[in-house]
Amino acid sequence: MGIVSPGFQGRPRSSEPALPPGQYLTQDFPVLSAGPTPRVPLDTWEFVITTETGAEYRWSWSELMALPQETPTVDIHCVTRWSKLGTTWQGVSLDTLLDGIDTDAHYALAQSYGGYTTNLPLEDLRGGRAWVAHTFEGGDLPAEHGGPARLLVPHLYFWKSAKWLRGIQLMGADHPGFWETAGYHDYGDPWREQRYQGD
Repeated sequence: MGIVSPGFQGRPRSSEPALPPGQYLTQDFPVLSAGPTPRVPLDTWEFVITTETGAEYRWSWSELMALPQETPTVDIHCVTRWSKLGTTWQGVSLDTLLDGIDTDAHYALAQSYGGYTTNLPLEDLRGGRAWVAHTFEGGDLPAEHGGPARLLVPHLYFWKSAKWLRGIQLMGADHPGFWETAGYHDYGDPWREQRYQGD
């Protein structure tokens, strides 16, 4: 007698997309901010990378837009447990912006208009994994979602993708940012549920 009955197909595969542990799928785009939404005119906006030696590299809005643009389609995951899949952005890769910058730094602190900060290992901004994004789903990035430009680091929880980006400080040692100082995880990998310190 056979072990498996004729016609047995096993357990059907789930049609649900794979999500990080503890996350739920959303179709909308929740707005979550640590403070009021700053309004940054494009004619005064600038983005500055500052090395650990104090050297500065600056781009105006027109200079940023003149750089090679990429259009990543990525999933994003918020520490508040929502995930949004297949989002499409346009922006400039951090690989492009860091190219030619002489640094021995291992860490970065993203800095926002409005005072928000978040820390990341510098290697997480390289290798085609991070962008200064200014367009979402084919339109200008709305201010409530970080426009005119935000950091986009989709492989980490979304608080690491700093809204209203104005600069990145390169550092030899790690320094916690806004939420990290309040107890959030220093790294924030959604697949390892690194929400809070000790996770």
